[in-house]
Amino acid sequence: MSRARALGICALGLVLCTSALHGQPAAQYRDFQLGSDLATIAASTGVQASDAKTIHSRPAMLQELQWRRAYVGANAAVDPVEQITFSFYNDQLFRLIIDYGHDQTEGMTDADIVEAISKMYGATATPTLRSTRAPLAAAEEESGTPIARWGDTEYTAVLYKSSAGMYGSSSFRMIVSSIRLTALARKANAQAVRLDERDAPQIERAREKKEADDALAAKAKARLTNKAAFKP
Repeated sequence: MSRARALGICALGLVLCTSALHGQPAAQYRDFQLGSDLATIAASTGVQASDAKTIHSRPAMLQELQWRRAYVGANAAVDPVEQITFSFYNDQLFRLIIDYGHDQTEGMTDADIVEAISKMYGATATPTLRSTRAPLAAAEEESGTPIARWGDTEYTAVLYKSSAGMYGSSSFRMIVSSIRLTALARKANAQAVRLDERDAPQIERAREKKEADDALAAKAKARLTNKAAFKP
């Protein structure tokens, strides 16, 4: 691990462990501000911006960057955040998916988690509703049951709980998103899917033609090489 990446992870650990104690303005999770660009988030986490995965490049750039907590030893204090997936619309952070480690939440009740998060976002919003099915809503659909919601006209923060495993152990996930940017990202994603479906036959024909051209070129090259070397 490079020194810069190690320092980035250490700095992130300090951010994750201390920022919740002091409260925060809305429209962010701890020190990660919705609307931030990819370079800023990459620098804050120690993850290389080049590690970002491109979901779609048209009609808008949709990307994801993932940070995972480093292993720090069995006896070290561990932040409950196990990983965060940052989603970007045209280089603007529109959503964070925060997964909490099972070991750091084991035995805690829903009320315990809600109480802790309410120290950041204030009282829960009502009613708590499951996200409607929409493009880019896969994360919400697979996250389990929503048990609490915070937010205003600018952002939403939803806590989910899912049960899995032999003993029905629970896991918790938070999704914090910008209402405006998420709407733009969902629209762009839907348009990208339509464009991909429209252009799929043309792309397939181009791929097949390239493969055929490459095969002919390889055969021609082999012919020249073999002809020059052939001695009956």
